[in-house]
Amino acid sequence: MIWVVIGLAIPLLGTALGAAIALVCKRDIAGNRILIGLAAGAMLAASVWSLLLPSLEMGRGKILPEFFPAAVGFMVGVAAMLFLEAQFSKVKRGGRQGNMLLLAMTAHNVPEGMAVGAVFAGLIAGGGEITLATAVSLSLGIALQNVSDGAIVSLPLLSSGYSKDRAFWLGTLSGAVEPIAALITIALHTVVIAVLPYFLSFAAGAMIYVTARELIPDLKDGKVGILGLAVGFVLMMILDCAL
Repeated sequence: MIWVVIGLAIPLLGTALGAAIALVCKRDIAGNRILIGLAAGAMLAASVWSLLLPSLEMGRGKILPEFFPAAVGFMVGVAAMLFLEAQFSKVKRGGRQGNMLLLAMTAHNVPEGMAVGAVFAGLIAGGGEITLATAVSLSLGIALQNVSDGAIVSLPLLSSGYSKDRAFWLGTLSGAVEPIAALITIALHTVVIAVLPYFLSFAAGAMIYVTARELIPDLKDGKVGILGLAVGFVLMMILDCAL
């Protein structure tokens, strides 16, 4: 249970660390291509090794083909993020750009929290498909990505006129939904286990969508960011496999 608490807290700490950038600078985090590249690479690797591969493994020996839960959950995750983005794009009246970004980032943190909760639910249930190293590695990968998330939220709020302290706390709170979503998933683990492969692949689809939509486009104008992506991917792969 101690590791569960730690695993749920790590992503929120990553968000807080990123949001703290607003306390010391006003520069747009999009200019830091190394950080964005590292986060993108880590999330891509975590989506594969910590989510899709366990989903495929848990699908073996069932009536349906082993790839069915992974494929269906993945596409539903992508579709869910497309739907959420479409809904947020309609709500533009009367709000600051920073506020809209806060809402969007808060919404996309929900499936990330579900991912952590689903993995730790699988760890609690046992069976060997998900290990403590896998669960903690996913939390660390999400935390790394959340560093950029926290900064992406807090810096626009700062430039919109919010105080440094308020921009920091709002940026941090955008990640507070992650442990809440994780706790709900763990609390319902007796029900979740039956559909856990779908939860895992759903979260993978949502994460890859967010990575491709929000992080990778910022890397197109520089080789440094692409190098950061490669390094982040390899580090996350080693962290998940070697441990």
